[in-house]
Amino acid sequence: LSAIPIVGSDLVIWVWGGFSVSHPTLERLFTLHFLLPFILLGFVMAHIILLHQHGSSNPLGLELDSDKIYFYPYFYLKDILGGFVCLFLFVLICIYSP
Repeated sequence: LSAIPIVGSDLVIWVWGGFSVSHPTLERLFTLHFLLPFILLGFVMAHIILLHQHGSSNPLGLELDSDKIYFYPYFYLKDILGGFVCLFLFVLICIYSP
């Protein structure tokens, strides 16, 4: 954050609550770390929805029906199952090696 011109130092002071580790600093840190997975999940969902809407070989949504590869419900289910498997493995690692 400090590399951002003009507002970088102000952002660092706001995120860390100054340069001391205190209650507000830890609250901001935990809040940012809590929200980050949900932000990433939102980006992933938007990506999958847009990709599946326009086809994988047509990301701009141009009308090229001969070149378009459509996604069937199989791929939705496969993506969801893959996400659950990754989430399960991540939770498993977090539980056994906190």
